[in-house]
Amino acid sequence: MSHASEYSPELLERAARIKLLLMDCDGVLSNGHIYFLPAPDGGLFETKTFDSQDGIALQWAHRTGIATGIISGRTSPAVEERARSAKMRYLYQGDTRKLPLLEEILDDSGLPAAEVAYIGDDITDVPIMRRVGLAAAPSNSRAETLAAANYVTPSPGGSGCVRDVMELLLKAQNRWSEILALYGIE
Repeated sequence: MSHASEYSPELLERAARIKLLLMDCDGVLSNGHIYFLPAPDGGLFETKTFDSQDGIALQWAHRTGIATGIISGRTSPAVEERARSAKMRYLYQGDTRKLPLLEEILDDSGLPAAEVAYIGDDITDVPIMRRVGLAAAPSNSRAETLAAANYVTPSPGGSGCVRDVMELLLKAQNRWSEILALYGIE
């Protein structure tokens, strides 16, 4: 089990301020694989896979008052459903110029950038990562993205990296024991 002491003091300080966790989808919430399946109308339907550990972490975010959202360059009904089922506050799809979308979210939320975290895996995410209070990248991210990250998750994208970030946030905010107590863990 990882403890807050395993993180640097600077990282814990950044994580303690976070009230909104934003993320890319492909390569973060999903492993980046896109599946095209036959649709009933004879066309194709796009889908992706999502990690259940990330899913429960998103439930914890909602439970503890950390708002969440997705900023994705692709548009997909699967992402809409993931955002809906995770009770995400923000969902932006279909634009790889993500910084103006972050500015819109900051205006809407009233939060300063220092209270926002972002998880990204590719160069389209770097402008946001340079702007927010905590920038995270899955371990299998592109080199430029890893260089922009304050925190590189032990897990790769689509395999628990959102969970890694949520555990960091909850530990830094002294909420992790509350989550453990939900499951009878001391």
